[in-house]
Amino acid sequence: MAPRRLTALSSRRVIYSAIVGNLLVAATKFAAAALTGSSAMLSEAVHSVVDTGNSLLLLHGLHRAKQPPDHDHPMGYGREIYFWSFVVAVMVFALGAGFSLYEGIAHVLSPEPITNAVVNYAVLGLSALFDGTTWWIALRNFKGSMRYSKLFSAIRKSKDPTSFMVLFEDSAALIGLTIAFAATYFSVRLDLPILDGVASILISIVLAVTAALLARETKGLLMGEAADQPIVDSIIRIAEAMEGVAHANGIITVHLAPEQIIVALSLEFSDELRTTDIEVKVSELETRLRDLQPTVIALFVKPQSSSGYKDSIARRYSPKSPAGVGQR
Repeated sequence: MAPRRLTALSSRRVIYSAIVGNLLVAATKFAAAALTGSSAMLSEAVHSVVDTGNSLLLLHGLHRAKQPPDHDHPMGYGREIYFWSFVVAVMVFALGAGFSLYEGIAHVLSPEPITNAVVNYAVLGLSALFDGTTWWIALRNFKGSMRYSKLFSAIRKSKDPTSFMVLFEDSAALIGLTIAFAATYFSVRLDLPILDGVASILISIVLAVTAALLARETKGLLMGEAADQPIVDSIIRIAEAMEGVAHANGIITVHLAPEQIIVALSLEFSDELRTTDIEVKVSELETRLRDLQPTVIALFVKPQSSSGYKDSIARRYSPKSPAGVGQR
């Protein structure tokens, strides 16, 4: 089962909840870090600030993606959401993981004991409550009625990075809180303040892995991914069901945004159709796709015989020609 498609409104609600939760968490963590001197707590506080900034960038991307087409961007600004999602992944790595690694190494080289550990425990508990709440909201919105076993596959197939980025970030936050709790406990219990620095290094590794996963998932979308196969098959069926279309030779689709798809079709029309008849059929096909597949925002049709299409495919994949992408 495919992941539930989130509307722009529901995506914003998830992001808004993440911003509120991260601000509350960051404030409590900074206060605890100042009172206890914990390196892991300071790393977690910076992590929460980075997450807040990331959520603001996602909101900015959603806003920019809504801009209508203009002369310089005839297909609109839909890919802005993919660009800013990739920037978020870079920020998680550069700021979150980078600062945590720096703090960890500094405290391993010059360990300092944690004071007022009870404050750490209280703040970690509150942080878990805030982050857990936003994590649950993000999970519920993305998962829908999907089985948990299909979750990672759905993330790989998702065309909407805002639907899973908050989920990734909050998952990393909860893991980081667990590490910080364990570090505080064992650092005090075993009288080994170096463990606090080790915890910061472990948190940096968690953030680096999270950033790598986010970057991998958003890179393909930024480059241009094809529509899901059920959508591709539906477009082919709609085209071939039209009177006057002898055969749908092939199709290329590209996502500009989660709900924006460009389609290029190679169609073989009946021999008796004239140029004006073909124009009418193309217009009719555009109308049908607009009704049945509203995510298709642009359609390009190339009238072409089957043999002509095969020749063009052969040239596209010729060793002397740049490789192309054909979906059918």
